[in-house]
Amino acid sequence: MSKTILIADDEPEIIELLKLFLERESYRIIEAYDGEQAWNYIRQHPIDLAIIDIMMPALDGFQLIKRLRNEYKLPVIILSAKNRDSDKILGLGLGADDFISKPFNPLEAVARIQAQLRRAFEFNEPEEKMISAQSTTVGRLTLDHTACVVYRGDETITLTPLEYRLLNTFMQAPGRIFTKQQLFEQAWSETYWEDDNTIMVQISRLRDKIEDRPRQPVYIKTVRGLGYKFASKDDFDGKKT
Repeated sequence: MSKTILIADDEPEIIELLKLFLERESYRIIEAYDGEQAWNYIRQHPIDLAIIDIMMPALDGFQLIKRLRNEYKLPVIILSAKNRDSDKILGLGLGADDFISKPFNPLEAVARIQAQLRRAFEFNEPEEKMISAQSTTVGRLTLDHTACVVYRGDETITLTPLEYRLLNTFMQAPGRIFTKQQLFEQAWSETYWEDDNTIMVQISRLRDKIEDRPRQPVYIKTVRGLGYKFASKDDFDGKKT
């Protein structure tokens, strides 16, 4: 079945360019020219992926993503001329899965869109072979592979697909040190493109969800000069977390 992609941008020529290349790949395109219009389309139509500009009237891209992430898990790509590191960090921190800077190569944009769709739908495929058990437990955390959630004691914590893949990478190898490149290639399933901010933002978001005190993490630990590691089961023997 053809996937439906929402393009939200106040520049008609940008929408037309992306539409031209995406329709060649048999995607169905929904066009929105401001944030409120985009939000209404998201509420009214089954959207598989959203491409969102930051600077839009009525409701800007950051506000739209924040509102969207409260209710939906669909992949979100920011497409914007605001390409400072602070803009990228804010967008990723609010829940975007990728950031494409204007001006852009439409072929690269299509490839990134396809990568996000592939990961989102492969993750949701019930016959996924890579899942060898129904759950993994370390300390008080239990990662449920079928529901895309993690349990911290009796508390249920919902994860995005990207957060699930990152946490699964850690919890399948507790105690192992992962470099930023290894984490990126495991969670994003593509070649590392030397954007440390992307990893840092996702680690921060995960810590906010699973740690009691994110600034004093017990589970995801920074190893200076090397990367990150997840606490091993031995770290919790006889301890409360």
